[in-house]
Amino acid sequence: MNKPSTSTQTAPRARAPLSAVIITRDCAGPLRTCLASLRFCDEMLVVDSGSRDDTVSVAQAMGARVLHQDWLGFGPQKQFAVSQAAHAWVLCVDADEEVSPELRASIEAALGAPSHDVYACPRRNHFLGRPLRHGEGYPDWSVRLFDRRRARWSDDAVHERVITPSAVGRLRGDLLHHSAEQLQTYLAKQERYTDLQAARLHAAGKRAGLIRMLLAPAMRFVKFYVVRLGFLDGWPGLVHVTIGCRNSYRKYAKLRRLARG
Repeated sequence: MNKPSTSTQTAPRARAPLSAVIITRDCAGPLRTCLASLRFCDEMLVVDSGSRDDTVSVAQAMGARVLHQDWLGFGPQKQFAVSQAAHAWVLCVDADEEVSPELRASIEAALGAPSHDVYACPRRNHFLGRPLRHGEGYPDWSVRLFDRRRARWSDDAVHERVITPSAVGRLRGDLLHHSAEQLQTYLAKQERYTDLQAARLHAAGKRAGLIRMLLAPAMRFVKFYVVRLGFLDGWPGLVHVTIGCRNSYRKYAKLRRLARG
């Protein structure tokens, strides 16, 4: 059942009403910029899973409605947040992301006369202080705007995705990802992701042979660094692709370890 918004923004309603949805934990630093870029939405909903910093107070000060939900995993957590939104159309963003002015205009135009139930936007990643324009860092098409009656988040604990039977439209303008993590922190997070990926594959009965474990990283490097011109992003591009290849190897190595018990 839809819940009334406590953070409705005053704007002309020439389009379908829109809820911006963000899940958070200990992300007070980037959250202010994120929410400032979402003021055009009719509701800003933040679902927090137990922040120990100022995340909740920052969200409230910026006019967001804040709910608490213990951590369920990325997919289930985002789906819970979507289910609590006041409006059928939702825009899902992360706390360290920002909607560019061009993307905002594209969103509002799409909602003025929707031709699709689901839309993807290009996501521009900043890595080691530089925006990535090639490789797997861009355009990194991500489904973020959708009618929740026609789509939902998957139950994946990591690398969650939007599931829909509908065709996916594309928006203009970038969703800006401002990762301020140190390299060591980024690597630790990627290691946790490979743990979750391996566990998910193992639970689904998947197996990984030695050849796949060794070949997958090499193929990934050729695809993103050579074919998709990751080398044009300089040193940050090389590091970004190399970490992706490492993740591929670690995922399958952990899957083999789980298979051996």
